[in-house]
Amino acid sequence: MRTQTIGERFAHERTLLAPLPVEPFEIGRLLTPRVNMHGQISVRTNRYSVPIGLAGHQVRVMLFASHLVVYHKGVEVARHERLIAKGGARLELDHYLEALAHKPGALPGATALEQARAAGAFTATHEAWWAAARRKHGDADGTRALIEVLLLHRRMEHRHVVAGMEAALKVGALTADAVALEARKIAHADDTPEPGPPPPRPERLAWLDEPAVVSLTTRRLAQLPPDTRPLPSVAVYDQLLRRRTGGRPASEGELP
Repeated sequence: MRTQTIGERFAHERTLLAPLPVEPFEIGRLLTPRVNMHGQISVRTNRYSVPIGLAGHQVRVMLFASHLVVYHKGVEVARHERLIAKGGARLELDHYLEALAHKPGALPGATALEQARAAGAFTATHEAWWAAARRKHGDADGTRALIEVLLLHRRMEHRHVVAGMEAALKVGALTADAVALEARKIAHADDTPEPGPPPPRPERLAWLDEPAVVSLTTRRLAQLPPDTRPLPSVAVYDQLLRRRTGGRPASEGELP
């Protein structure tokens, strides 16, 4: 027959438990696949993209229950949600931008683009800007301009780039530089606090009966105690002059 509750037993057991280890315990499984010529790695029958520049290199993968993280030379280069079904592929459009800049004709039918559309990363604003850029610059140059805009996502927030594209599209500025300029202005406006009433400005300072705008020297002198020392005298130097001239006043040319 039990004489203690589960809570009472746990309270007693807690005092007997060993402390947690100082070093974190890695719960993922380490894999070391090699990147194929398409910038992809195979992990548990599925394929995941990494930056295309790593083709042919061996990478380290930490596989967790819900996601995986890819490292190269100790630096994280990719992170994906883990696929449950077999034979699938999860491709990140950003991983192929450098290659697509040399072959812009491959972008419209790219699987990575379709997945970006499905995930909402490639928005209707991207579509409209791309279409306008192709009408103005041609298919190849217009697509290259879009790729330059997509590269902005690496150093700017997604929402700022999209807002910059909308602003540039309204004025017909279909270049990546124009989008970057508009995106920076929008990001700066987000970081700037909203204007409010200015704090009350005292007409006089509490430590000095002077107007609020005073020099730093005046402020420092006002905090010093009064100087009671006598003013300096040069009488001793007059005695030296009398000795040099034999008791007569020195002329201007005889002054030291």
